[in-house]
Amino acid sequence: MTKIQRETMSILFFIKRAKLLRNGEAPICVRVTVNKQAVEIRIKRSVSIDRWCQAKGCAKGKDRESKELNSFLDAVRLKILQIHRDIELEAQSPVSATAILERYYGKDKKMLLEVFKEHNDKCRALIGKEYVEGTIRKFDTSLLYMKQYLLAQYRKEDMPLQEIDQEFVRNFEFFLKTEKLCQNNSALKHIKNFRKVIRIAIGNEWIKKDPFYGLHFKEKEVNVGFLSAEELNVIRSKEFGIPRLELVRDIFVFCCLTGLAFVDVSQLTADHLVKDAQGKLWIRKPRQKTKEMCNIPLLSAAKEILDKYKEYASSNGKRLLLPVLSNQKTNAYLKEIADICYINKRLTTHVARHTAATIVFLANDVSMENVAKILGHANMNMTRHYAKVLDQSIMKDMVNVEKSFA
Repeated sequence: MTKIQRETMSILFFIKRAKLLRNGEAPICVRVTVNKQAVEIRIKRSVSIDRWCQAKGCAKGKDRESKELNSFLDAVRLKILQIHRDIELEAQSPVSATAILERYYGKDKKMLLEVFKEHNDKCRALIGKEYVEGTIRKFDTSLLYMKQYLLAQYRKEDMPLQEIDQEFVRNFEFFLKTEKLCQNNSALKHIKNFRKVIRIAIGNEWIKKDPFYGLHFKEKEVNVGFLSAEELNVIRSKEFGIPRLELVRDIFVFCCLTGLAFVDVSQLTADHLVKDAQGKLWIRKPRQKTKEMCNIPLLSAAKEILDKYKEYASSNGKRLLLPVLSNQKTNAYLKEIADICYINKRLTTHVARHTAATIVFLANDVSMENVAKILGHANMNMTRHYAKVLDQSIMKDMVNVEKSFA
């Protein structure tokens, strides 16, 4: 019969008589001994030498100050005993005095911001392979908001993952919406990034319970802005007489006619132009955001824009087809274009892709399946959303028709 040996543990409180503090008191220490291995630490309390009972390991007297100190020492003893039991039950590592005191001070615990930053740094190392810079910037913003949340809500610079619960998650959502003024869908993107970190923690068994379990978050459906066919034609035919506006107009219209996202049109090269068996030109390019392939038949109007910038394409050294400005400048100039063309809509680079999906493709009877392939959608959900938005727009216009025949 095998004899099972149990660990022997002792807890002893004592004072450092030879190392008095500035207030004249002696620091109190605790020594934890497990199987003859001892570790001692200060517990951030002190006492006058004449008020300490070394035999009992506690303060003398029954005054309020002594009682409070002894209550604190009892709490420390109970916490150490509980940690000892927890480590025994986990059976993941042998119980040692060092392990007990490390857990007492939380040194063995994985911290939220530490893991969050580690995740972001690993993703940053994969830029160009699995991630783009824009995605990493969003991860970093989520991390920044989490830091600000911990300071504002808990006055902490970090928090052990084990202490995160449903209330923590709900309060983070509330913080994002009230303090950072995030709209519902923007807040949910930061929560999604936070949830990814929690999944990493669960996968590594740093925490056992998912704080997101039972919580449900719902994105609000947002109406996607797009131009009407008339508005698009006004922009196409307008003579601006200002080179920077002419350039931005051309890029915007090209995006409207192809459905390419701004980042993808800025990376478009001759390598992405392909001729099929019938000699028709196609743009075949993986989306930077999702890596899904876009398969876009090149319309003659879009081809004319490429031809307009042939000289640039042959001289820039990067085989880029179009001289695209920064997203910030492009959006600023699009605002000018909207004002000049009397278009009462907020023109952005996103509007071009939405216009392509609705007015250029769906409104001209291109099937949703083919629109999804053209735009490089990973699934049909976004394509269906464009179709729904188009239906709503048509119905809104039909109200005026109905009034005319009432």
